[in-house]
Amino acid sequence: MSAENFCVKNIRIILEQHQRNVVQETLSHEIKRAAVLVPLVLKNDELHLLLTVRTHEVETHKGQISFPGGVCDAEDMNETETALREAEEEIGLPKSSVEILGILDDFATPTGFLITPVVGCIESLPLLKPNPDEVAEVLFVPLSFFINEQNRRTEERTANGKLLKVWFFDYQQHTIWGATAAMIKHFLNIITIKP
Repeated sequence: MSAENFCVKNIRIILEQHQRNVVQETLSHEIKRAAVLVPLVLKNDELHLLLTVRTHEVETHKGQISFPGGVCDAEDMNETETALREAEEEIGLPKSSVEILGILDDFATPTGFLITPVVGCIESLPLLKPNPDEVAEVLFVPLSFFINEQNRRTEERTANGKLLKVWFFDYQQHTIWGATAAMIKHFLNIITIKP
């Protein structure tokens, strides 16, 4: 599927058919369950991913680019609720403005998080109000940018004694890498599978 053929309807159908990998239990009590919203926004007749640049005041992943999201609270009914709640807290995105399209595979990070990425579509983007303590900037990156293989690179890194392949996307003056880049790559793998 080429970049111009991406539409919300097609992505929803693909995600409905995807057999996702769910991690039911963690082997360590140190693992933190978390969820992120993978927001798709239509801008200038093209789908974009909404990303945030984290401030240097947040507890973890200072200054990095991420999806809106965070650790699951006991009050959250499921990971979708966590992702929507966190997006509202971080960037002022009302839950009612997000249409959930599907959920990607659970993703374990070397930093001790087990993340569930929840894909949502925002048809009419409201005025966002980023929390200045958590979000330094909101980015809108065209999906076509990520699909173009010339915009991707990998590096080998060691984490917890394991050699890992780490994905990077260099967009304008920003570098999107680590868990966020890996989740984007996984999302692209799912939605660009050819029949």
